[in-house]
Amino acid sequence: MLDNLAIYLTEKGNLTPEELGEVMQTVTPRKIRRHQYLLQEGDNSDFIGFVVKGCLRQFRIAENGQEHIMRFAEERWWVSDFESFLSGQPSKSYIDALEDSEVLIMKKAKYDTLIATIPNFKSMIEKLSTKNFEVHQARIYSNISESAEKRYSRFLKTYPSINQRVPLHMVASFLGVTRETLSRIRRHGFSEDLE
Repeated sequence: MLDNLAIYLTEKGNLTPEELGEVMQTVTPRKIRRHQYLLQEGDNSDFIGFVVKGCLRQFRIAENGQEHIMRFAEERWWVSDFESFLSGQPSKSYIDALEDSEVLIMKKAKYDTLIATIPNFKSMIEKLSTKNFEVHQARIYSNISESAEKRYSRFLKTYPSINQRVPLHMVASFLGVTRETLSRIRRHGFSEDLE
């Protein structure tokens, strides 16, 4: 399990062997069974997790009981309720495993120490945070300005492996459309052109 994170950190963070060793000492392996929660609403998300194996989703439940999927996380992705993680406030989200999964957990206090003491780690996190922000801004814009067909086409191009791993109703929830709408789009075809 740890080898996957070591490879990732070496590629993304340019960490020295000593820095890599420090980071590796802060994580704890955790296996999560399919349908098991990693986080529930009201808990503090005092951890960040690196997905070694499997697929998870972060979602919220509306007052009417409908689930709204915020994000998916598969191998080599980080997972947490980042709002709760950064603010220390109780989470408004759930995170559960869509498959049997393995995650390396880093607690917030250890994360903060690494940020303060390892400049290469801090730089890597800043780059990842910037990229994450850009992706979420693009998703918001897409949801308010693009057709359902275009959003689905973009999803297929951006997340091809997730599309193969999650049920249709979850893809629909992520895209902000009904399952019926997504079924119609798939049945009748759609334009692959995103220009």
